[in-house]
Amino acid sequence: MLSPISSRDNDKIKQACRLRDNESARRQAGLFFAEGPKLCLEAAKSCRCATLYATRRALDHTPELAALDAVTVPVSDPVADKLSSTKNSQGVYGLFVLPVPDPATLGTARRILALERVQDPGNVGTLIRSAAAFGFDAVLLGPGCAAPYAPRTLRASMGAAVRMPVLETDDLPAALTELRGREVTCLAAALRHAVSLDAVGRSFPRGLCVVIGSEGQGLTDAAIDACDRAVRIPMTDLAESLNAAVAGSVLLWHFRGLPAADGTV
Repeated sequence: MLSPISSRDNDKIKQACRLRDNESARRQAGLFFAEGPKLCLEAAKSCRCATLYATRRALDHTPELAALDAVTVPVSDPVADKLSSTKNSQGVYGLFVLPVPDPATLGTARRILALERVQDPGNVGTLIRSAAAFGFDAVLLGPGCAAPYAPRTLRASMGAAVRMPVLETDDLPAALTELRGREVTCLAAALRHAVSLDAVGRSFPRGLCVVIGSEGQGLTDAAIDACDRAVRIPMTDLAESLNAAVAGSVLLWHFRGLPAADGTV
């Protein structure tokens, strides 16, 4: 184990903070920042941990961290407080190698979640977590979405963002058109010309893509037009709309159990 870092102005600590806060820095370094023992241990199941910063107390409290194949650097409590993106420091911070999903995934995935302009990291993370929970094969992020490996997104996804393929596209309508070209049914969560979810069948022989937009703006017309149809969730008059993460999770639950890319249900 290396010598402990006690200075909040240490260059390595400053770099870790940049990776925590800046998407461009993450992409350039090929690393993402994970916070807390539970999330670090979960991320390590799918990604290599390059460096682990932790207080002595946190290391003693979670001995499983010693099994990580990472350079472990002890830090003082003040340094841990600087690294923390939450009010209360958990004392454990990992720098992990960014996953690189295979672009060919979209060519074989049978159940896909696509997001457009979902800016809130909590919503993006929750939707990725729901997609994993309900057996979807991949997540496709269009322009305007929160970064999948930002700390808040990772926390909301409970590590699902590194367990399943999360791909990004600069042109979501074009990607949806390509999916439809291989007969994947694309369903937009939108009100324009929408049919009730109750009226939508559950037979999608070539696959399904559920498309969700931001709760404030919804999907763009171009994204809706690129889909086969728009669907709405039947609700009472007591609520005008649902949070994007809630609405998306309802749709993902509804379409659970469809054959996945590997033929499982």
